[in-house]
Amino acid sequence: MKIMKNSIMALALLLTACAQQPAEQQERLTDYVNPLIGSGGHGHVFVGASVPFGMVQLGPTSINQTWDWCSGYHQDEASVIGFSHTHLSGTGIGDLFDVTVMPVTGEVTYERGTIDNPNSGLWSMAERTNEIVKPGYYSVPLMRYGIKAEMTATARVGLHRYTFPESQEAAIVFDLENGGCWDKSTETFMQAEGNNRVVGYRYSKGWAKNQRIYFAAEFAKPFDSFELKGHENMYGRASFSTAAGEEVMLKVAISPVSIDGAKLALESEIPAWDFAAVQAAAVDAWENELARIKVEIKDQEQKKIFYTAMYHAMIAPMLFSDINGDYRGADDQVYNSEKPRYTCFSLWDTYRAKQPLMTIIHPEKAGEFVATMVDICDKQGDLPVWHLWGNETDCMVGDPGIPVVADAIVKGIGGFDHEAAFAAIKQTAAVEERGKEHRHKYGYIPCDIFSEAVAFDMEYAIADAAAANAAKALGKQDDYEHFTKMSHSYRTFFDKGTGFIRGVDVDGKFRSPFNPYFSAHRANDYCEGNAWQYTWLVPHDIENYAEMFGSKEACIARLDSLFLAPSTIEGDASPDISGLIGQFAHGNEPSHHILYLYTMLGEPQKTAERVREVMATQYRNDFDGLSGNEDMGQMSAWYLMSALGFYQVEPAGARYWFGSPTVDRAELTVKGGKFIIETTGNSESNIYIKSIMLNGKPHNLPYIEHSDIAASGTLTIEMSDTPTKWW
Repeated sequence: MKIMKNSIMALALLLTACAQQPAEQQERLTDYVNPLIGSGGHGHVFVGASVPFGMVQLGPTSINQTWDWCSGYHQDEASVIGFSHTHLSGTGIGDLFDVTVMPVTGEVTYERGTIDNPNSGLWSMAERTNEIVKPGYYSVPLMRYGIKAEMTATARVGLHRYTFPESQEAAIVFDLENGGCWDKSTETFMQAEGNNRVVGYRYSKGWAKNQRIYFAAEFAKPFDSFELKGHENMYGRASFSTAAGEEVMLKVAISPVSIDGAKLALESEIPAWDFAAVQAAAVDAWENELARIKVEIKDQEQKKIFYTAMYHAMIAPMLFSDINGDYRGADDQVYNSEKPRYTCFSLWDTYRAKQPLMTIIHPEKAGEFVATMVDICDKQGDLPVWHLWGNETDCMVGDPGIPVVADAIVKGIGGFDHEAAFAAIKQTAAVEERGKEHRHKYGYIPCDIFSEAVAFDMEYAIADAAAANAAKALGKQDDYEHFTKMSHSYRTFFDKGTGFIRGVDVDGKFRSPFNPYFSAHRANDYCEGNAWQYTWLVPHDIENYAEMFGSKEACIARLDSLFLAPSTIEGDASPDISGLIGQFAHGNEPSHHILYLYTMLGEPQKTAERVREVMATQYRNDFDGLSGNEDMGQMSAWYLMSALGFYQVEPAGARYWFGSPTVDRAELTVKGGKFIIETTGNSESNIYIKSIMLNGKPHNLPYIEHSDIAASGTLTIEMSDTPTKWW
């Protein structure tokens, strides 16, 4: 098979390249990655082996299924029911954990087990003092069985290596029953093919209502027997005997389409049994992605935080098509495309910084993401909100797919049809559901007939502003005027008397009583926030919004009060409202742009001060190193953009507002080549921008255009300990 020959050749070239490297090794950026940042607290990050944007996320899954175990792993508890091939990273809802594999010895009970009974189920405690976690590699001893587990991965295949003790009853068990959190199997199948291969599928429902995953597994050591076990035969035990210290390797390929698709991946991506070579290829894949931004930072802890942030930002979206181009559409039908398809679009989170970052350093990938999103619209009737393994979850508020697609149109990203993409934007905005039917009728969403009305409406207004920018870029004047008008619906909710955004009923009256500190999780006018945070969810129209306070000065004073108010959240509040400085909540996405509003309002020194404060206090090289859910890379992308010194506030605005860079030098791989950022005089005290030069000429603007970055060039930023307005 041609694909197999190419894979073998690629592996040989990789090994040759490694052998020819000089004695003085170049700096390995993966050495700065600590995948355990965010594995404690509420970070919810994935811990295990994967490659950038891969379909496989192979790692441990715990017994615990509560909120802080949404990724299957948390520092507070070290149980392992097995090693699953799919995981989410940083989400606030748990799902996936598909095709779980557990090495065992002796007789076991075929169930999840309970933490209070160490002999229940198949589970074992992990000896985390000897745990090794690196990009593309995971290893941990399983204390119950005396087995060392190691794993690495390609895009579609997980490669396991288990070191067994001497045993006549050694086995590797496939568990198709247990996912995690809200996930539950609905139909499973598996069977042996010969004495070294097992194939099957797992259908499940949970957050994703109709998830389908197929697998093909191959053993390096033939098994003596294969038996179906447990509830409804959802476990498969491949048994053999082992000598002390014997290594048994297993490779498991997955597909969203078919067993044949999984077999093709198995044969193509890992044709041989060379664990070291596969691991080296995975590390190399991460090196290539991390090298898209090469930074110089004096503080090595900051450098570790930076490259870990890059690592976390490139786990998702995940590949969702087979090697031959087959993929499962949003209508549950199978299609074929020459372009790769992706899944796990956490768009309410990532439209703010993660996707804009991709347009800078990964425009080809950004185009592929948008092409997938437009295809989803073709199949389900609107752009995705939170798409998970072919399923629309409709999780979170607004139309967050619109800003991502519009941003790519405005920036001239290739890889998709811009006219078709804009048609998808219009189609999505016109859908009469999720509160838009009320918005189209009343001009806003009344709070007495729709829950989270303020949050939904204000996010729709942001999407409308992004759509207007896309219309303008495409020369569609009527659409531009329509969407611009719709983007002003937020004005209905502004109460000049209190200076807050408030819910408004069908009669045009503000909701009473009113308490800006109050929040009820998914049960009031806001979503994962309160009036303090949502009063500033106007990134697209801040200049006009400021005048609603009476003057720009009054607006700035009100913004100041956000950080000075007591950090008290009243009511049945969401745990997502975290990372509080006053009522500013960096741990959740609606606050992420707020610090940069100061620059937009002409007071960049306040942006600098607050950005530095957040970066120093809410990002740490520690298990609990994030102030909230990682949210599929958004929390990390905010850090990356801010460390470089700028942030895109206006969705699809194609410009980045300056803050306070912490890097000494950065080299970004961009469409036109390399974009260099150089800072002079940067230090813990010199946090204010004094002057900016772009390609040797004074840059007297508070922002930089996307086109300037994409074209390549050099940005020189002089820092000072004295607040200065350089434009």
